[in-house]
Amino acid sequence: MTAAQLDAAPRGEAGRADHARHAFPLPPTPGAVPSVRRRVRAVLGGWGLPTGAADDVLLVVSELVTNALVHARPPATLLLWRVPVDGRGAVHVEVSDLGPAAPPGPAAAPDPDEHGRGLGIVTALSARCGVRTGPGGTHRWAEVLAG
Repeated sequence: MTAAQLDAAPRGEAGRADHARHAFPLPPTPGAVPSVRRRVRAVLGGWGLPTGAADDVLLVVSELVTNALVHARPPATLLLWRVPVDGRGAVHVEVSDLGPAAPPGPAAAPDPDEHGRGLGIVTALSARCGVRTGPGGTHRWAEVLAG
């Protein structure tokens, strides 16, 4: 598995009619992550994803949503759709917010026992992942193989 270069745009066929997009607004509340996970689990079940692939997608969703709720500038939105990756089916997971890709100024080093592993988990579980920035904010995305 490889990670795409930062600022690279994800590829796929999100515009095709057979690749329905699902959008989930991310309220900045403590219960947002479990609520979004339940909704995403229902979508993945409707797509008939194998359990292992669905679990990987849910973990990527959890990490990207948590990252957005902790570090991003609201409003944040989760987008989900199916794409082909290297001839296989995958799920595109994208979290968009209005903030910059990284906070300005020096950041305090996170406690490695408590924080800082989320994007590593996303990279490990994804066929491709990256960050796009632009006038509309930041879009962190990952594509997880799903079968």
